[in-house]
Amino acid sequence: IFHSIHTIYKLYNPEECDPKTDLCLNPSFTRKDIFTLYLCTSPDEHPLAHSLSCIYENNRFSLIEDYKLSLSVSLPPQTLRNGSLYMHAVLTSLKNFKEITKEVLLHRSTFTAVTPLTRYALKETKAFNLLNTQTDQQIEKPSKNKKSSHNRPVTHWKPKITLNIISEPLSLSRKALPAEIAHLFKLNERTQYLPIVYISEVRQRLKDLWPVNETNPMPLEVVYEPTSIGKLRFMLIIEGSLKSMTKMGFTESDSDDIKGIFFDTNIYLLLVTIFVTSFHVLFDFLAFKNDIQFWRKRKSMEGLSFSSLLWRCVSQFVITLYLLDNKTSYLVLIPSAIGTVIELWKLKKALKIEIKGFRLTFKGRTEAEKKTDSYDSTFMKYLSLYVLTPLVIGGAVYSILYTQHKSWYSWVIQSAANGVYAFGFLFMFPQLFINYKLKSVAHLPWRAFMYKAFNTFIDDLFAFLITSLPTAHRVAAFRDDIVFIIYLYQRWLYPVDKTRVNEFGEKADEKSETKKTK
Repeated sequence: IFHSIHTIYKLYNPEECDPKTDLCLNPSFTRKDIFTLYLCTSPDEHPLAHSLSCIYENNRFSLIEDYKLSLSVSLPPQTLRNGSLYMHAVLTSLKNFKEITKEVLLHRSTFTAVTPLTRYALKETKAFNLLNTQTDQQIEKPSKNKKSSHNRPVTHWKPKITLNIISEPLSLSRKALPAEIAHLFKLNERTQYLPIVYISEVRQRLKDLWPVNETNPMPLEVVYEPTSIGKLRFMLIIEGSLKSMTKMGFTESDSDDIKGIFFDTNIYLLLVTIFVTSFHVLFDFLAFKNDIQFWRKRKSMEGLSFSSLLWRCVSQFVITLYLLDNKTSYLVLIPSAIGTVIELWKLKKALKIEIKGFRLTFKGRTEAEKKTDSYDSTFMKYLSLYVLTPLVIGGAVYSILYTQHKSWYSWVIQSAANGVYAFGFLFMFPQLFINYKLKSVAHLPWRAFMYKAFNTFIDDLFAFLITSLPTAHRVAAFRDDIVFIIYLYQRWLYPVDKTRVNEFGEKADEKSETKKTK
């Protein structure tokens, strides 16, 4: 953590060059200088001067004053035919010229930045009412002839761009230029660097894209924000990291979620999140370690609810399918899938399944386990019959009547997931009931529980930072909080009975006798 804080400090506070001991790269401008700024569009990324269509001109442009522009951009025929369109920001200190020419663009006092105003993306799949077959379904369901074009990427419009220019002139060492921005420096005839113009791509979000249609012209909001060299370096580092993630197989949705965390979140909340994340990783590792250790050494299911274990396995699988159907970020989907595998392994241990050759064998239940099962089945009978079943069926009926879905599969998965999210915590209550009947909590893996308890409160924070999460998944983040509080109350209520077995099938008095023998 402290290393990260030191790195961020050095990022925002680079050492200035000492001309007495080093070869310096000096700025060609001051904070009070006035420039000319042109904003032009072109279908080409590297156009000729005559193909630029300028939509904005400012002959009194100041580097230190931020502002917003609302412009209208007429789309050329190439763009309307599923083509591209680029914006060119031209900043120059030249005077006495009426229009942009080749000489102005190539002059050593002119800095040009380019960004695409369009990008290719798939059209978002629209939801419709599954029972309204005469209207919505006919409109949204693609025909066989258009099936291939429906899945083809089309041109989307970026309605907002952010323009950043370094407004703080710094003298930097030529031998120690920051690697992230070294390629952005442009020198004039006196080998002084020009103001660096950067159009932020990392602040573009997928949710802001508009499909390009015949509407013409298109609205464009241009936001100018003076920036420091540290903030520019930070944005370039994030941009490079996102490109590396893409090469590793992460999707655009994953990158978009990370953009939201860094650029759509309050800076103080972001710093708290970075701090808390370090502990979240630690608690995740410790909880995983102790949970695996508990079930690996567990020999008896005495005091443990099989229904709760079975429900966790089923619900974890349903949640994974639900997150997959909603195209949720891999940052959430991968841990959910790993959790499903672990729950299946626990279920195998609970059922006492042994694989001998090509045969599956089941070991018998002990008297203590049968007693636990009777408490479990008694509570589950009333819970399922009078609470769970009516609520799940009622929720599914309400969803199909009043909610839109992408397909029948989506409705089934969403209805099942809503049942898991809304009533999943009810299936933790059989374990609470067993604890009450046995008047003990010694059979529970308390180390793993405590680590998970810390993490579930941290998950409450992350549920609202990752914007692509379904609403039901966010609300369900608070589900475990209630149960953990009740578990803690039972931990305090029932004193430790040294004659009962712990999570490893051992008794406290047996362990003490073993130590004395040694």
